[in-house]
Amino acid sequence: MKTPDITEAEWEVMTVLWQRSPLTANQIIAELQHHTGWAPTTVRTLLDRLARKKIVRAARRDSAITFQPLATKDECVSHESENFLRRVFNGATQPLLLHFTKKARLTPAEIKELQRILKEKGQ
Repeated sequence: MKTPDITEAEWEVMTVLWQRSPLTANQIIAELQHHTGWAPTTVRTLLDRLARKKIVRAARRDSAITFQPLATKDECVSHESENFLRRVFNGATQPLLLHFTKKARLTPAEIKELQRILKEKGQ
């Protein structure tokens, strides 16, 4: 499945669904209101958009409609990463890696893991 682009707001909804699903719109609204303050209509609009994009599935369950993700978090992260790489670094991986390596505060364990991955890639 080709993963469609999702907005930052849609990403918030997906994060809730990736953590626990299926959920009703009211359950998602309750979860998101804690940190976004969005109105229920905003969340319902985002759910409708995600359903139209075929990233979530809406299914009738008893008297409620529940939502669950059709795209995994890994699929969406890969898609967003590729878009970012193409848009910001013209698709070139090396400048991206150099930028983040220079700017990031890495722990010794993270540095060791990066070295392991690079060594593995070089073989």
